[in-house]
Amino acid sequence: MAGGISLHAVDVASGQPARGLRVTIHRLDPAPVLVAEGVLGADGALVHPVTRGEGVRPGVHEVLFQIGAFYAGTQTPPFLGEVPFRFAVFDPALHYHLPMKFTPWGYALFRGA
Repeated sequence: MAGGISLHAVDVASGQPARGLRVTIHRLDPAPVLVAEGVLGADGALVHPVTRGEGVRPGVHEVLFQIGAFYAGTQTPPFLGEVPFRFAVFDPALHYHLPMKFTPWGYALFRGA
């Protein structure tokens, strides 16, 4: 896949994709701009034109994962709230895949393949 920003999240405590997890992607410089927002689908991925490169420009970006809201209403009281992940898009022709693994108490984020 050429260009774009894709997200994939898995709730490793339950072993399930993070269906319904709300996310936003902003480009932070030179001024904050909303690039994408939505909820992750049944497979834990964001379905949005940004995954094909629409709206992606060079600069520092931030994804906000709404982990606290994801666990709200469950038997597990939310420990985490809004989890930010900042990263640099240095070439918009490249694809930036950002997998996230999380539990109610912690998370791991990285650039995937």
